[in-house]
Amino acid sequence: RGSSSDQRPKRPLTAYLRFVVDNRPAFREKNPEASNMELIKILAGAWKELPASQKQVYEEARKTDLKRYGEQMAAYKAQLTPAQAAALKEERRRQQAKRRSIRAKRELTLLGKPKRARSGFNIFVSENFQESEGISAVAKLKKLFDTWQKLSLSQKQPYLQLAEDDKVRYENEMKSWEAKMIELGREDLVRSGKQRLKKKPAETAKQAETAKASSGRNKAKLKKSEE
Repeated sequence: RGSSSDQRPKRPLTAYLRFVVDNRPAFREKNPEASNMELIKILAGAWKELPASQKQVYEEARKTDLKRYGEQMAAYKAQLTPAQAAALKEERRRQQAKRRSIRAKRELTLLGKPKRARSGFNIFVSENFQESEGISAVAKLKKLFDTWQKLSLSQKQPYLQLAEDDKVRYENEMKSWEAKMIELGREDLVRSGKQRLKKKPAETAKQAETAKASSGRNKAKLKKSEE
């Protein structure tokens, strides 16, 4: 405590980001109807077409700031206590892990990984969220959760069935996707056998037979009790 990454010297912008910051107002004035995403694409195209001599100006500015940044970082680290240095190192580690996670998710999206199967509750929420009472999203979710908890099994059954259907969809799409990943040499993205949690046909049949026998015994007991 007493020191944080907020006080840490800020790393200089890249040459491209310097170009964007310098030229964004002018490009916005020329393209008033463009969305932020469209404006970024226009700026990226302008940077790509910029002559090497003009790009060099931004590169040199970055080099100058990098040198200054190194000096500021050395002075910053020198004034930290061991506890502060350890805390900032841990904070840095968490930030890097978060960035890696975001990059991994973005990559999977680009590779077209199927969306996970939804639970019965997820489907219930998606169908009733707009009409749910509550000002904030959190309040709506709490209200829906309370409602879901009070539903009988028969009332939940349509959503549970949809969830089962979605599991089948997910597994089928994942098999096709994983086969494609193997062809691309990305076996690291393929689930292990444990992750798939597949049930053997014989095991499934045995469970069904056991459930059927148990149901028969319960009916017999109920009939005898009524007699």
